[in-house]
Amino acid sequence: MDMQLPQYVQAGLDAARRKAEARSKRLRVEVGGRSVPILRAWPGGFAVAAEDGATLRGLVDLFDGSRHLSRGLIVAAADEDGERIFDYKRMTEATGDQPADFVRAADAPAALLNAPRSDDI
Repeated sequence: MDMQLPQYVQAGLDAARRKAEARSKRLRVEVGGRSVPILRAWPGGFAVAAEDGATLRGLVDLFDGSRHLSRGLIVAAADEDGERIFDYKRMTEATGDQPADFVRAADAPAALLNAPRSDDI
């Protein structure tokens, strides 16, 4: 059985669904000190609420709670069903290590200790 709801009821149900989805998810995107919850994410992009995504553009940081996942360059792709969809032009995964401009040996020591001097003994 197909049931037609009045347009204002359907709009209210859609808004409540989007609000519940945003509250239940931890993924968010930050740009310029502003944080926007992500409604859906996939390997090539993500979707946010249309009213939140109006000012998103350029270089953004993607977080899962407080953990930094990646930094990427985004472009707005489409608007559909109250969502603004963004595609990644470039994505760089965040790591916990500092970048190095040399090759680290697998058997390299974690730290170097100085030998005690004769006047320290």
